[in-house]
Amino acid sequence: MRLGAGLVLLGPYILLLALFFTAPLALMLAISVSRQSFGQMEWTVTFHHYARFLSDGFYLGVLWDTLVLGVIVTAIALLLGYPLAYHLARTRSRWKPLLIVCILSPLLVGIVIRCYGWMILLADRGLINATLVERGWIAKPLPLMYNTFGVAIALVHVFLPFMILSLTGVLKRIDPALLEASQTLGASRVRTFVEVTLPLSLPGILAGSLLTFSLAISSFVVPILLGGFKVQVLPMIVYEQVLSVFDWPFGAANAFVLLVISVALIAVYIKVTERALRGIV
Repeated sequence: MRLGAGLVLLGPYILLLALFFTAPLALMLAISVSRQSFGQMEWTVTFHHYARFLSDGFYLGVLWDTLVLGVIVTAIALLLGYPLAYHLARTRSRWKPLLIVCILSPLLVGIVIRCYGWMILLADRGLINATLVERGWIAKPLPLMYNTFGVAIALVHVFLPFMILSLTGVLKRIDPALLEASQTLGASRVRTFVEVTLPLSLPGILAGSLLTFSLAISSFVVPILLGGFKVQVLPMIVYEQVLSVFDWPFGAANAFVLLVISVALIAVYIKVTERALRGIV
């Protein structure tokens, strides 16, 4: 009886997952191993597109740059988000609702609008460079945009709220009595943080890092606008192959390679974090 009720309740979710997640992935995989002849698909299995990707230094370089960019964005978001999340979880100030609004405010504005805001700030004649040049502090504009720096800054701004929200929920659940007990036994605040707070917040670090990394390596709009096609990431290559070159099988192969590698890295990260958690327990 319980099994039947469970299947009834899970039915809509399973159907939704199959229609909007499993089916598109299966179709993408099928396209990636098919041939294309004069704009028409030939449904014969071939791994030529994967071999082409793995044997071309350009595409491997773009894949590496994409993953490195994801790691950089995740690391910066974690370093900036952890103190904010800790303060948000522990503070009892009356300004806490305002702080929450400030943290969530980027989510209320479209990504394109946020990118144009950063372009106004970081451009060669933008607010930052114009101010520095006019005051005589620099002779020529700093290269703040159309490079990895500008793309990373914008991506951190876009995805930082996800990191903070993931960390805040876990930090809130840490029993303050554990921290008080640690300090009562003679541990300093720094040691209490390193040996108690930080290990207990690992699930939040894991969730926030995975979410930020996955979103960063799959971002398309930010690298286009802030990178100006000078910062190549794999989603841009997929877009070009599918909508510009109309080479759907190779574009699908690119997307599937990124998916498989990112899932593999995430699985390794989860295993490492779980071992760390078991060591703590």
